[in-house]
Amino acid sequence: MSVVTVQLGQCGNQVGQELFDIICSDAQEGQRKTYSAASCERFFHQTAQGDLVARALLVDMEPKVINRSMSMAAKSGRWSYGASSHFSQKQGSGNNWANGYCVHGPCHRDAVEELVRREVERCDRLAGLIAMMSVAGGTGSGVGTYVTQCLRDIYPSSFILNHLTWPYGTGEVIVQNYNSVLTLAHLYQLSDAILVHENDTVHRICSRLLNIKHISFSDVNRVIAHQLGSILQPALTADSHGAYSRNPLGIDWQVRPPADSGRSRSLTGGSFNTSLANLLILRGKDVYSAETGGIDDPALYTSWLPSKEAFSLWKSPVPFNKYEKSATLVSNSQALLRPLDDMVGKVWNMFASRAYVHQYIKFGISEEDFLDSFTSLEQVISSYSQLC
Repeated sequence: MSVVTVQLGQCGNQVGQELFDIICSDAQEGQRKTYSAASCERFFHQTAQGDLVARALLVDMEPKVINRSMSMAAKSGRWSYGASSHFSQKQGSGNNWANGYCVHGPCHRDAVEELVRREVERCDRLAGLIAMMSVAGGTGSGVGTYVTQCLRDIYPSSFILNHLTWPYGTGEVIVQNYNSVLTLAHLYQLSDAILVHENDTVHRICSRLLNIKHISFSDVNRVIAHQLGSILQPALTADSHGAYSRNPLGIDWQVRPPADSGRSRSLTGGSFNTSLANLLILRGKDVYSAETGGIDDPALYTSWLPSKEAFSLWKSPVPFNKYEKSATLVSNSQALLRPLDDMVGKVWNMFASRAYVHQYIKFGISEEDFLDSFTSLEQVISSYSQLC
């Protein structure tokens, strides 16, 4: 089954290019034909000459990043983007969600939808769509949200995964909290799954684990892409009967907390992190003898969902990206509560003083749209904080 990726904005295109580069390099490593064939079918189509072309389209309101991503892919000599699988304009979204969502998105809807349609029609079987974007800027967040809405309308039964890059807490853009909250509130209603990477967390990985002295965005993007690749590459499950045919988007990502789950946990009290669901992916040597009992401990999960239903385990004896052994954990849990609560608190303070609100209203959204988004995320925070 194949996945079509939509790279949106500067961040989405940069992370996407790194992701395809890692996936292609991993798939072509060593003698592992079955694994390689499953990976290539999932993420690439082949030309008549046998060249690998990414099942992806690149969207940005400025051409610079797209041109660079396409050039770097071609220079790799292993894979490339399709010659006409991109869309750009000469003017960006000005770090304004409303400009991207209300202006650029509707204006260029037909062109982007046509690119998606052509890529989907190349797939024998469509597993789903991945939209990659940042939540801080204008194009990735605003246009990305609008494109996700269009994808949901056109492909109502297809699985849609949004990969979001969460901004640094210290700030990259002065209105990043507005953009982030508006994006998250809309995507929570549109997407089947939201997979988040926090820049602050990835930055610490670069500093403490990789010992990088002068950390660049390229370093951060590479770590994000590496973790994404370890999730999306082929793996075996209990019901796959030894075949790499599992849909990479096929776990139950949609487990959500009930509106009222009883006993409340304080956001500021303790460090226990309750999970709704976890996916553990083991790759490389000794995967079939690895001990995973700690991760399916019922104490980690809510009382109303049995751990055997909340915990999924995928395995592959094939090493990922030259690591002898690797483990990747995807968690639907309370881990993002604190940064989300901090972000919503900041936007309330900005909105109370009407800071920069006029910059959004002039592009077509109202104060009620802000309030609806704030309220939506407060409900999410409340539900997750009450997990027990």
